[in-house]
Amino acid sequence: MPAYLDSILDAHRATAAADRRDVGTVVEAVLELDRREGAAGRRDFVGALLAGRADRGMAVISEVKRRSPSKGDLDPTLDPATVAGDYQAGGASCLSVLTDGEFFGGCRADLVAARAACSLPVLRKDFTVGALDVCDARLMGADAVLLIVAALDDAELASLLALARDVGLAPLVEVHDEPELGRALAAGADLVGVNQRDLRTFEVDRERALRMGERMPEGIVAVAESGIRDATDVERLAAAGYTAVLVGETLVRSADRSSAVDGLLGARA
Repeated sequence: MPAYLDSILDAHRATAAADRRDVGTVVEAVLELDRREGAAGRRDFVGALLAGRADRGMAVISEVKRRSPSKGDLDPTLDPATVAGDYQAGGASCLSVLTDGEFFGGCRADLVAARAACSLPVLRKDFTVGALDVCDARLMGADAVLLIVAALDDAELASLLALARDVGLAPLVEVHDEPELGRALAAGADLVGVNQRDLRTFEVDRERALRMGERMPEGIVAVAESGIRDATDVERLAAAGYTAVLVGETLVRSADRSSAVDGLLGARA
C-alpha cells in the first residue's frame, strides 16, 4: 500500500526548509497581531464544539475538501463560501478547511473565503511541521490548527502546541492509537482528535474511535474523524463520549450539503 503520510510529510518538510522567513520575526509579528486583535479576532473553536454537543447531542465539524490522495477528486470546483454557508445552515458547529495544495487541492484562499462566508470557527486542516505553519494558520484567519502526532516528535509536538495557544489558536491534536494518545496527553493536549483513517495506507477502521474512546481521560474534548457516514455512526460516537465528529467526504459528495449536516445529527435536537 502507498505510504501516503511519508510522501506528504516529505513534501511539507521540503517546503518548510525552503522557507527563508525568520521564524522569530514571524512569531513576534503574529503575537503582536493577537495582542492587538484580542478576542475580536478569534472565534471560540472549543466553545462552539461544547455548545453543539449540549444543544444537539453532538457537534459537527464540516470539512471543505476538494480531493484526497486515495479517492481523487471529490469536488474540485466547489465554492468554499457557498459550502461554508450550507454547512452553517445545516447546523455545523465548526468548519475544517484543507489548505494543502499538492495532495488535497486546497489553498489559503479557500480558508479565507469559507471563514468570511459564515460565523463558524475554522480549523486549518493541513500537515503542520513547524512554527511558520502555525503562524500562517493564524495569519490566514484560522481559529484552530491541526497537529498530527504521527508527523511530529515529542519536542516538536510540545513546542507547536504551546505556540498555537500563545497566538490564539486551539490546537487539535490528532492521534491514531493508544501510544499516540499517550504522547498527546503528555504534551498537554486537551482537544484530541481520533482519526479512524490510517494516514499511511488511508484505510478506515470504523471501530477505532470507539476503542479509543474508552482510553480518553476525563476532561478531554474528543473529536472522532474520518469514516463517519450517517446518524447511526454519530449516535454510537456520542454514546462513546465524543464531543464532536469531523466529516468531510460524506458531506462534500452530498447533493444537499445543508440537509446532509442536519441528517448526521438525526433526531437529537
